[in-house]
Amino acid sequence: MRKVELFMKEKGIEIGDYVEVVEKENGTRVIHRGLVMPPYELSKGETLTVKLDNGYNVGILIDQIVEVRIIEKAKPREEVSFKEVLPKKPGLPNVTIIGTGGTIASKIDYKTGAVHAAFTAEELAKAVPEIFEIANITPRLLFNIMSEDMKPEYWKKMAHEVAKALNSGEDGVIIGHGTDTMGYSAAALSFMLRELEKPVIFVGSQRSSDRPSSDAAMNLICSTRMAVEDFGEVAVVMHGETSDTYCLVHRGTKVRKMHTSRRDAFRSINDVPIAKIWYDGRVEYLREDYRKR
Repeated sequence: MRKVELFMKEKGIEIGDYVEVVEKENGTRVIHRGLVMPPYELSKGETLTVKLDNGYNVGILIDQIVEVRIIEKAKPREEVSFKEVLPKKPGLPNVTIIGTGGTIASKIDYKTGAVHAAFTAEELAKAVPEIFEIANITPRLLFNIMSEDMKPEYWKKMAHEVAKALNSGEDGVIIGHGTDTMGYSAAALSFMLRELEKPVIFVGSQRSSDRPSSDAAMNLICSTRMAVEDFGEVAVVMHGETSDTYCLVHRGTKVRKMHTSRRDAFRSINDVPIAKIWYDGRVEYLREDYRKR
């Protein structure tokens, strides 16, 4: 445990607490008031990060702190509940959305400026009602993590959950996933789920779902359309351009994230995407060598 975690544990400080910190720098006492931020993962852990009232963050060396006082404790986060969103409609295909977290299932905490994996698949589905006109949606929460925390052992759990859904009669599965490691997860499941006869679609977003510039809604709509297509592979569905024109369907073993923030960050490497999908439901297949149902 790093020095900052030990300090916070000793003082009973939690992320989001509003605190007053007194530090002594060059013989001068300096007072800071603000919200405690998560410690930076790649730092040595020698500083306490506080978001000041003016919006700026300040890092205070633990060794220079002479006094700390908790003014207001952070409010506890709501428990994640999970259930079927709406009753099934006769005649529509059945699609399961598996939530794993990531930006597509996150929102900004405007108080601290941090992004949290906070939306469940249920909340995400409710935020994009158009998908209920395409399929009967069953949401399932598997993880609620950012994609940098994804591990190979989680791939096994994802594969088992996907297989369980498909074997129970679902027509397709969508996996909401963080974008940083989505290409790795898509490749892993491409090899783990053998002889697929139904689509398994990974989807993410470059900008959190509660931002006006978010790409989450269109990506989810396009992925739902692909999940009911005559298609039987693992694929990634993301924006094809920076504007909301169409999404591209990338083969799970050929896709890579090529930019940190662009909405069209995902590209098929040394290959052609499988298809284009428009918001209105049009699908243009760009190649013929794909597995069908």
